[in-house]
Amino acid sequence: MAKAPDLPDGEIVAQAANVSGDREMEIRGGIEPGELSVVVKCQGRGVLTVSVEPVGLSFPLTCVDGEVTSILNQLVLQRSRERGTVTVTAPSRVRWALTVGRQPKRAGRGRTA
Repeated sequence: MAKAPDLPDGEIVAQAANVSGDREMEIRGGIEPGELSVVVKCQGRGVLTVSVEPVGLSFPLTCVDGEVTSILNQLVLQRSRERGTVTVTAPSRVRWALTVGRQPKRAGRGRTA
């Protein structure tokens, strides 16, 4: 968990590495129309939950001892929000790293929110 996960594409707007327990981070520049990607990896026994507000994206990730677990979630957003935050809640025994990125809006791509 010493290194934050790589983003498949886009601009990094929030990032953390080698963290345990809970943390809230600002999404730099707020939320813009386009694709928002959240990549998380974790290790240690417990369930980690990621929430992105104010868009209402929330997902769990079950972490295990001795193994790195990871997930990528993407959401296509149609409108901007002045501020955005990503919050991770996790037991103190879980180490985690996260990268949030955005791609500018392109016509005709994916699900919308």
